[in-house]
Amino acid sequence: MKMLKQIAYNMIRWIDSEAESPKALDGEAVVSTNSRQVNWQRIIPFFAVHLTCLFVFVVGVSPAAIIMCLVMFWVRMFAITAFYHRYFSHRSFKTNRFWQFFFAVLGASAAQRGPLWWASHHRKHHKYSDQEQDLHSPMHGFWWSHMGWFTCEDAFKTDYSVIKDWAKFPELRFINRFDILVPFLFAAGIFLFGEFLAAYYPAMGTNGWQMLIWGFFVSTVLLAHSTFTINSLCHTWGKRRFDTKDDSRNNPILALLTLGEGWHNNHHRFAVSARQGFYWWEIDISYYILKAMSWVGIVRDLNPVPRKVLEEGRANDAK
Repeated sequence: MKMLKQIAYNMIRWIDSEAESPKALDGEAVVSTNSRQVNWQRIIPFFAVHLTCLFVFVVGVSPAAIIMCLVMFWVRMFAITAFYHRYFSHRSFKTNRFWQFFFAVLGASAAQRGPLWWASHHRKHHKYSDQEQDLHSPMHGFWWSHMGWFTCEDAFKTDYSVIKDWAKFPELRFINRFDILVPFLFAAGIFLFGEFLAAYYPAMGTNGWQMLIWGFFVSTVLLAHSTFTINSLCHTWGKRRFDTKDDSRNNPILALLTLGEGWHNNHHRFAVSARQGFYWWEIDISYYILKAMSWVGIVRDLNPVPRKVLEEGRANDAK
């Protein structure tokens, strides 16, 4: 009976990530929320997204599908890096409630769970970076830091005690709780767009299924693992300009891949800056876009890097 309840509960959480655990006959919850043991039933959708990419051999490929894949990769990467990370996790700039919700939805379409879940775990990462309490530190193993950490019960919950500033917005709580809804709607929209192209622009050689596989599933998997490299590779591979208490590193290759997140040692030195490429030669595309958005009033009050931090970095580089 307990096993059946566990299966049912895990399936419910595919839709409602904050559903309360039912009780077993002994009065205990059927699933412990503090375990670091992998919950294989709970993460079936994660692996299903990966396996669905194999349908590229069925639907084929076209220039339109590749373009859609790249567009969805970069647009959603910006939403993750600029808003899920720099805005929701660190409040490194300001915006109004409309744009806050707009980019929360865009970030949620990346299927990296909700903005409040993302921010709560990232704030804990900075508090305990590369310590035992840091759930995705490479000290627990490379693959665990890359993708294993969010497969355990300890990672599924959203700790609202560390994101009280965002928990007051019901629209954010809604998309955070039902975190499968936005990705599902985006996937459906991409499919319908592909069908539209097939019906009215057949010369493009695409259709709904091809667009769905390339534009949503392939781009989502590529986006996920690119994001994960910041947890894994950026704490093991690169240069340490600043002597931070963790093992964060700057990696220009990963900075290009993730629109600026690869300047991770910079970020851990001064996390609330809207800019992670501290110097002009450190390419930070997310910051460039945010700067352009500030010119038209979408965002405002971008936190700068303090002069003393910049001078400290130059002195360290000169050693």
